[in-house]
Amino acid sequence: MTRKFRLWGPILMLALLPAGAEAQNTATDFHARFLQDTDPVHRAESMRKLGAAEFDEITKSFDAGKLAQALALLREYRDEIDACEKELDARNVDAEKHPKGYKQLEMSVRESLRKLNRLLVSLTGDEQPPFVEVRQNLEALNRHLIHELFPNRPGDENTSPD
Repeated sequence: MTRKFRLWGPILMLALLPAGAEAQNTATDFHARFLQDTDPVHRAESMRKLGAAEFDEITKSFDAGKLAQALALLREYRDEIDACEKELDARNVDAEKHPKGYKQLEMSVRESLRKLNRLLVSLTGDEQPPFVEVRQNLEALNRHLIHELFPNRPGDENTSPD
């Protein structure tokens, strides 16, 4: 058994390193990679990881009572989503036939809306308005992404009859 460990032990240790290194990525790391990437599809795909990391930061600020900081981070996230959506739209690609980017961006927004809803319930009525405004912006972006992915949904007010 010791001989097998000597052979496979280092290999197993190396196999575990990337997972450990990835777990240590921060919102700053993801944000730097996001800013460096110029491909709209890659940027949209990276929003799931970036959004999750940013929402961790938003939640930490929120839990620490730093609502202004949490709101600033939330607005930054919204602006990143908006920029990604505009970049995808500028490509003039049919998202229904080529959903790459749109699909990942919509999933990121949907997950973030869920997280934001959990945070909103703990705010007082006076604290909620700026957070609700950002939530409404994210909901509008999400509706737009869904419409781009599924433009001919039954019952959709923007659907034209065939």
